[in-house]
Amino acid sequence: MRIMVNGRSTEMPHAADAAAVRARVKPGADLVIVNGAVVEDGHPVRDGDEVTLIRRGEVPAADELEALMVARHTPGVHARLRRSCVGIAGLGGLGSAVAVALARVGVGRLVLADFDVVEPSNLNRQQYFVDQLGMPKTEALAANLRRINPYVAIEAHAVRLDAASVASTFASVDLLVEAFDRADQKEMLLEAFSAARPGVPFVGASGVAGHGDTGSIGVRRLGGGVYVVGDLASAAEPGRGLMAPRVGVAAHVQANLAVRILLGEA
Repeated sequence: MRIMVNGRSTEMPHAADAAAVRARVKPGADLVIVNGAVVEDGHPVRDGDEVTLIRRGEVPAADELEALMVARHTPGVHARLRRSCVGIAGLGGLGSAVAVALARVGVGRLVLADFDVVEPSNLNRQQYFVDQLGMPKTEALAANLRRINPYVAIEAHAVRLDAASVASTFASVDLLVEAFDRADQKEMLLEAFSAARPGVPFVGASGVAGHGDTGSIGVRRLGGGVYVVGDLASAAEPGRGLMAPRVGVAAHVQANLAVRILLGEA
């Protein structure tokens, strides 16, 4: 039978199990992962399975690293996502977290757009570091994403988006994530993108402030390929700020929805 081991096609006897694969390919591996899940030695391995062998503390070669990074993914997902391109408008608490999540799942190309720089109040919820204060968010986030997943292509635009620039900035994306703060910016982006790229999915957000019940954060389909994540009510205002836990929940709902749409499941 033929299986994939650490990204390489490998021939094995028909009655192989996890221990046999490890003994043949990488003796001393600490983890055996089959089709996305860690298994014990006696777990059967079947024709077409994806097997990953990992030795803790070992830095793999560049030609093996990507396969090991996606070992815990559901089989077939990475191959499809790496052909996708996602745009993210706004790189604050929502956008920076969405970008990190999509980089970790292996979306092949990210188009990032934000005009702002990293400042101290961003650090309570955004995916930046103290030593990046003063840097353009596009530059800081691109650097962080490359450290997370060097196989993701990043196209960064340090611009203040307006109705005239949306079309050219996101001309090649398969899906756009909206991560703006202001309602007028959200409206402008949706109108401009829908006009320029009719039918291309749009994942927005509304109502993610405070530390209220995360169960109220849901997904609403507004028609066509337009979705909104949030509770549509809890806007940031004096007495109700933006905080990492709830913003992070909404961002990951956006990212998960993006994955489902790209895979044709939403």
